[in-house]
Amino acid sequence: MTGKEQEEVKGSVVHGDNHGKEMVMIYVNDIAVEIHRGHQAVAAIKAVGNVPSTDILYLMPNYEAALNDNDSITIKGEERFKSCAPSGGSS
Repeated sequence: MTGKEQEEVKGSVVHGDNHGKEMVMIYVNDIAVEIHRGHQAVAAIKAVGNVPSTDILYLMPNYEAALNDNDSITIKGEERFKSCAPSGGSS
């Protein structure tokens, strides 16, 4: 295997610092990002998707239910997330 082939395998299939978990593609605000397959904290998903920590994250198509930063989600690949700024508004 050439160095380039080894690089491709390492970069696209297995990332060395997370116990061999496969990297998969998810979409955050319609932008493709890579993350490890398996349980991921919502805060970690925000981080890889460059979502401000103050924003609210939703797993699509369930736009009604906001995800809590302390929750975790099982990532299988191809999940889609949307974020939005929290709406303030006290009456």
